Amino acid sequence: MLIRKSNKCFHALSIVIISMLSSCSGQKNNTVVNSGKDSTITSETAFSKLFLDSTQLEDFLKKEVSEGNDDSQMRNFYKSRNYQYAWFTENGIAEHTRTFWSLHNNYITDFSDTSLKYKHLHGDIDNVINHDTSAVASPAIMLQTELQLTKHFFEYSKNAYSGKVDPEILKWYIPRKKINEVALLDSFLSRDGKQLQDWEPVNAYYQHLKKELVRYHVMDEEGGWKEIETDKLKKYAPGDATPVMKAIKARLQVSGEYKLNDTTSIYSNDLVTAVKLKQRSFGFKEDGVVNYALIGELNVPVKERIRQMLINLERMRWMPQQSEPNIIVVNIPEFRLHVFEEGKKRFSIDVVVGTEANSTVIFTDQLKYVVFSPYWNVPPSIVQKEILPGIKRNANYLSKMNMERSGNGFRQKPGGSNALGKVKFIFPNSYDIYFHDTPSKSLFNQESRAFSHGCIRLAEPQKLAEYLLRFQPEWTTETITKAMNASKEKWVPLKKQVPVFISYFTAWVDSEGLLNFRGDVYGHDKKLAKQLFN
Repeated sequence: MLIRKSNKCFHALSIVIISMLSSCSGQKNNTVVNSGKDSTITSETAFSKLFLDSTQLEDFLKKEVSEGNDDSQMRNFYKSRNYQYAWFTENGIAEHTRTFWSLHNNYITDFSDTSLKYKHLHGDIDNVINHDTSAVASPAIMLQTELQLTKHFFEYSKNAYSGKVDPEILKWYIPRKKINEVALLDSFLSRDGKQLQDWEPVNAYYQHLKKELVRYHVMDEEGGWKEIETDKLKKYAPGDATPVMKAIKARLQVSGEYKLNDTTSIYSNDLVTAVKLKQRSFGFKEDGVVNYALIGELNVPVKERIRQMLINLERMRWMPQQSEPNIIVVNIPEFRLHVFEEGKKRFSIDVVVGTEANSTVIFTDQLKYVVFSPYWNVPPSIVQKEILPGIKRNANYLSKMNMERSGNGFRQKPGGSNALGKVKFIFPNSYDIYFHDTPSKSLFNQESRAFSHGCIRLAEPQKLAEYLLRFQPEWTTETITKAMNASKEKWVPLKKQVPVFISYFTAWVDSEGLLNFRGDVYGHDKKLAKQLFN
């Protein structure tokens, strides 16, 4: 993330946020500061020799801050520093105040979040920053600006690092990250506004995508790209000569994938690498063939891509700052499962997720069991819609489907035709969602794979089983293969449970640094956009 020069006429520090590992890791929450008065802070030991009176703080709180967490935050903060100023020194405005104001203004610009732009506060801050504050700012203005800045920092932190929208409204059931704004401000001040890559309480994915957002803002300011006109039925392969190639080269030059200054109409070999890169970034087969679907994605305007990134950055603010080093992440719009070990991606598996009508739930839990040769307990909805009508049509329906009655319901016995395939993976939850094998392997040939009743089907279930059981020596490749082809169900508890995140991101930067976009398979982007932008 590059903190750019603000439109306001003051010198802003330029800070580069260094990319971290592409895992869901970040900084740990700081501990809550002590709300008691610190007797070790005196005019000799304090950061600033300027002190305010507690009655001045209380007068401000009565006028400017609603009762509750906001006023307790400010009391807690100033008591812990013996009421010394945070944003000013006896020589004028502190350098970290300039840093925060630059960070804050660039957030407003990058995220179009005008809710944080307060006319009077901005006027006061710009005035003291743009002049010799020791000569210009009166004690009254300095006091008011000091307290307004602290209040504003807390509001900024909530928006920028915790998110503006309640995720549960959008059926996102991964626990929301919690921010301790007071501890965050203490940390910011102790660093003197420096080394913010180690300070911002966001995960690495957020940092990478924010960097791309800034890059796309620049492209937008320079005019973006022109729409590519093409015939829906045509495809273009290397060696083809067509005016469409000129437009494609121009498009990929703007976004940076095609570096050559080539304006010919030939689909040259140099262009193939750039085309394949874009195919990968949209989740298409990397065959180098330019088709209508690829051109459709290339034609999405830069402003719409910026909007898509803003939506997903909001989601990333909700995510925990630091996850376990070993986790399993499913990204629904990507139709992929990723296994992370020690913070690095170990491997990925194609998956099938729920249809839009039977959407897979977004939540987190602990994977506890591998179940070989499983029974499939048929859900009541499927019993009503499929099983009972099937029995009415054919008296041998249950035998044909390898099913039997079980209590008040029905279940399918282990075997090759079982809807769960040869193995399933249980992370007990109230949504009845789990991973499982499937006999319908052909569905994995599709680029968009939303076909299930809600559970997640795996293209390579044995690969995941062998990985999860790697520390249980009795479970070799041979014993796993045998258990997957048995006629009897077998539950195997894992010695160490693995966190599972079922997530929903349509824009992100992958572990190789490539910006990815996917379709809004469940319409969650549209719902979040209404909450976020309205």
